[in-house]
Amino acid sequence: MAASRSRRLLGRALLVPGVFAAVVALAGTALAVIPLTTVATDPYTNTNAYHKALLEPDTYSYGSTIVATFQGGGRYSDGGSDNIGWATSTDNGVTWTSGELPSTTVFATPPGPWARISDPSVAYDPQDNEWIIASLAIDASVTGKAVLASRSLDGGLTWQPPVTVSQGGSGNFYDKSWITCDTSATSTFYGNCYVEWDDAFAGDLLHMSRSTDGGATWSASSVPSAFVIGGQPVVQPNGTVIMPITASGLQDYISSDGGASYSGPHTISSIQVHGASGMRDGAGLASAEIDGGGKVYVAWSDCRFRSGCSADDIVFSSSSDGITWSSPARIPIVGTTSTAEFFTPGMGVDHSTQGATAHLGVVAYFMPTNNCNSTTCKVSAVFASSTNGGTTWSKLKYFGPMKQTWLANAGGYFLGDYMSTSFGSNGKAYPEIADASFTGTNCVIGNITSCNEYIVAPTNGLAALGGTIPAGHRVLSTGSNPRPQGRLGTAF
Repeated sequence: MAASRSRRLLGRALLVPGVFAAVVALAGTALAVIPLTTVATDPYTNTNAYHKALLEPDTYSYGSTIVATFQGGGRYSDGGSDNIGWATSTDNGVTWTSGELPSTTVFATPPGPWARISDPSVAYDPQDNEWIIASLAIDASVTGKAVLASRSLDGGLTWQPPVTVSQGGSGNFYDKSWITCDTSATSTFYGNCYVEWDDAFAGDLLHMSRSTDGGATWSASSVPSAFVIGGQPVVQPNGTVIMPITASGLQDYISSDGGASYSGPHTISSIQVHGASGMRDGAGLASAEIDGGGKVYVAWSDCRFRSGCSADDIVFSSSSDGITWSSPARIPIVGTTSTAEFFTPGMGVDHSTQGATAHLGVVAYFMPTNNCNSTTCKVSAVFASSTNGGTTWSKLKYFGPMKQTWLANAGGYFLGDYMSTSFGSNGKAYPEIADASFTGTNCVIGNITSCNEYIVAPTNGLAALGGTIPAGHRVLSTGSNPRPQGRLGTAF
């Protein structure tokens, strides 16, 4: 699953023969274009926003059901969207049903009280048989004011009016919410759900809340005084909550009492990031997932493996207890001399696998070079997989390319600050991505036919393939981060 703020970043670039050859040489096979299914469209038409500009998807799967959520159209240049969209498949991605959440914003049916909304994430509570989408409500002054939880009681096919997890006052600016639930029947805290967010007006102060009744009611957790952004909590089979999050580098916080309180931080890794030219690329944010045995995997973009920190790779670290983490390793998509830029990873793990045979799938956007501008940069998406817990990796597949100018411009050309990958019960990965490669026109605010940025999924899913290319550990760049690691940006 494994994920925003209105002053964050994102990107893609021009596919050139040299980079293509480098990818093929490492992958051991030619890149294949993957058949894609569009899972949702934009129903809104207000002229002060970008339309047909769906982006920033998160997914979760349980059994043969996969639920995706995303900014569902009407993307604003200064933050948020008209509503949160959803798309649900009950047959492992063969068919999809989609729509928009009710009672959230003034654009919803029926309408809700909020001007805009952002930062969707989705989880499943098997004890109560409820799907829950968490989102960030935005007021008319474009300030994050509440964390909402919208519930589905029928397998993700219809959604109820949202429950308010927390609402701030005039001195609060909520940002970057995320949700997870405890899905292990053997856990003492089976069915508990956990939501994280921060308060930008308080220096990105960490907040968390938990629910023990399927998201109907929520209570605040006791957390350390920490200044953070972009947490993604996951739950081990014994009920321990481990939440990787960006602070001073990557850290995590742990709860062993069902989310009543958290301890930490524990260090995961420093971050060195170059960033994607022209894009708002979610740099510095990590994507977290967990295998069937409770091992946590965290992926992020990082330039330490490139000489001079010239471009970012996707790197990952893992831990069995949230306290001790492995040294960051490079997912070997291209060589270390490549100019290709990789960003916004979505880490996925097949929950039916674990340990040395864990199946991993990572989707990310890429630009073959940072040496481009908005008229020449093109963006594609890549998928890499491992069947041995990340020791070696398989061939690479890709989607795209698309020009940056085909995307909504929201603090940089924008596909979202995060995305995710989920595995169905058939063992295949279903990374949902924002894709504008269908179009040939520039995306213009207010022109409701100019943008064609949709949420798509691989039509038949993607198999995790055993590969022979080892993950890399040789660091080429050390020292200061070329992009400041203060606050990554404001919400949405």
